[in-house]
Amino acid sequence: MSSLSQKKNSRLKRQVRVRKKIKGTAERPRLNVFKSAKHIYAQLINDADGSTVASASTLLDEVSTGLDYTGNKEAAQKVGAALAKKALAKEISKVVFDRNGFLYHGRIKALAEAARENGLSF
Repeated sequence: MSSLSQKKNSRLKRQVRVRKKIKGTAERPRLNVFKSAKHIYAQLINDADGSTVASASTLLDEVSTGLDYTGNKEAAQKVGAALAKKALAKEISKVVFDRNGFLYHGRIKALAEAARENGLSF
């Protein structure tokens, strides 16, 4: 097994293990984060309904304008701020953070801190 597939398998195992314990509700949805090499995505998910309450990513024009590259911490901060604004517009201030098996470091940490600074609590 190559090191890349082993790394992905380890992340997926962590994801499944954590997902057993973390559930989002209508009052407190799950803030799910996914990152690729070029982009970062965040969603607020209500697991009771299986629906997405709000989402933001570097694919959105409002986030990617003014960025040279969308796969860095600066882009992650913009995504976190945009998601927090959308959540507050829907009167959601408390969420459950799901880092999706990724380490709480770098872009994941930048997104989480930006969401906290803009009004979300977790």
